Amino acid sequence: MIKSKKLASAIAVACAMSLPTVVSADQVENLHKEERAIHDAAVKSQKRVDSYFEQSIDLLSEYRQVVDETDNLRMYNDHVQKLVNNQEKLIASLQGQIDSIEDTKKGVVPLMYKMLDSLEKFIELDIPIEVETRKERVARIRELMSEPNITTSERYRQVLEAYQIENDYGSAMSAYQGKLNDITVDMVHIGRVALLAQSLDLKNSWVWDNTARDWVKLGEEYNKPVTKVIRMAKKQIAPDLLEVPVFAAESAE
Repeated sequence: MIKSKKLASAIAVACAMSLPTVVSADQVENLHKEERAIHDAAVKSQKRVDSYFEQSIDLLSEYRQVVDETDNLRMYNDHVQKLVNNQEKLIASLQGQIDSIEDTKKGVVPLMYKMLDSLEKFIELDIPIEVETRKERVARIRELMSEPNITTSERYRQVLEAYQIENDYGSAMSAYQGKLNDITVDMVHIGRVALLAQSLDLKNSWVWDNTARDWVKLGEEYNKPVTKVIRMAKKQIAPDLLEVPVFAAESAE
């Protein structure tokens, strides 16, 4: 009995001495758990911070890109606005010119009719170089004056072209066939200095007297020179100096 009591007391003392040790181990384990939890939370927080930082870097880059694009757009808009302003000025100028076209037409159209009248009178007073062709040209232009599909600028061009052709007669030498007193003849003009004619058999020659407004028959000695002039005008022989009778053309007024 005494031994049993002593053993029970020893066991009780041993349990009492071991209890604080168990409690201390649980506390340490709890501390470790809390440390791990804190560490895990810190890791997660750091990850969130890193993520937020990366997002802020991306947002900053996007912001800078938007700012650059905004500046570029502002500069481009300023450039386009300048173009629009200049175009508006150009449109206003063109509109002013368009508005003045009618006034210009009112002055140009009567001028063209006067030019045609003067051209007809000039042809009548000039030496008769290809008279029918020249008269037909003027008549054709008169018809164009009343054509609704022909622009004023085209009519004016035709009139100026007719004047240019008339001017070219003064410096050209050309030969062509025509009629003289119902006789078919070769005619040749040397500018407006001389107009000559010769029968096809080469036996008769004439020169135009613009003062008398008539043909003057030449002597036989002029037949060969006139033939030579005609052949030169047709480019059948090389140009050469000739002696032929001439009557200077009078200026038309």
